[in-house]
Amino acid sequence: MKKPEINLTRNRVLRFIATFMSDRGYSPTVRDIAKGCGISSTSVVQYHLNILERQGHIRHEPELGRSIQLTNRPKMVSVPLLGTIAAGEPIPVPSSGTWANEFTEAIEVSSNLTKGKQVYALKVKGLSMIDALIDDGDIVMMELTPTTDNGDMVAVWLKDRQEVTLKRIYASPGKVRLQPANRLMEPIYADPENVEVQGKVVGVLRNL
Repeated sequence: MKKPEINLTRNRVLRFIATFMSDRGYSPTVRDIAKGCGISSTSVVQYHLNILERQGHIRHEPELGRSIQLTNRPKMVSVPLLGTIAAGEPIPVPSSGTWANEFTEAIEVSSNLTKGKQVYALKVKGLSMIDALIDDGDIVMMELTPTTDNGDMVAVWLKDRQEVTLKRIYASPGKVRLQPANRLMEPIYADPENVEVQGKVVGVLRNL
C-alpha cells in the first residue's frame, strides 16, 4: 500500500532517525529528535511521531526510551532545490548532461518520491494552487520532461510575460489554458509559442 505524503518536518524527523540509527546502532529519544531537528518541544516531536506511526512509517512505544523503529528504511536520494517558483525569472533547470554538477543546494527525499526519474524541487510561493492542497511554502517535486498531458500540474515559463507560474495545463489548437487551483483566480490563456514547460509535478512535501 502506498504511504501518504510526508510534510517537511516529518520528512526531516525520518531522515534524522535513519541517520542516528545508522551512526549509533540504536534509536534516538524524543529529546534527541527535538534537539537534532530544531523542534521547539518534545510534545511537538511526539505529535509528529504519532502521525508517522499512523501512516505506517515507524513503530514506537511512547512510554519507553529508545523504542522507535523504522518500518521500512527507504533509500534516500538527493534532489536539487532550484529555488522558488514565483513570477520574475525562468527556473535554471540544468541540462541532462550536466545535471549532477550544476546545483549547490539539495534536499534528501525517499526514492519512492522520485521513482528513478530525473527530478528537481521548487519551493512554492503564493496560493494559486491552494485548492489542490499546495500551499505557500510547500516544496514540489518536478519531473524534467518534454511532454505533458492535459490536466498535468506544470511549471511554465511565459516568454511574453517574462514570468514563471505553477498551473494545470490544457492545450488545444492555437491556445493553451493555464488553470489555477484557486477559485479566486482567473485562468491564463497563452499562445503555444509563448509557453515553455519546465517540468511537471510528481510529488509534494507539505509545510504543515
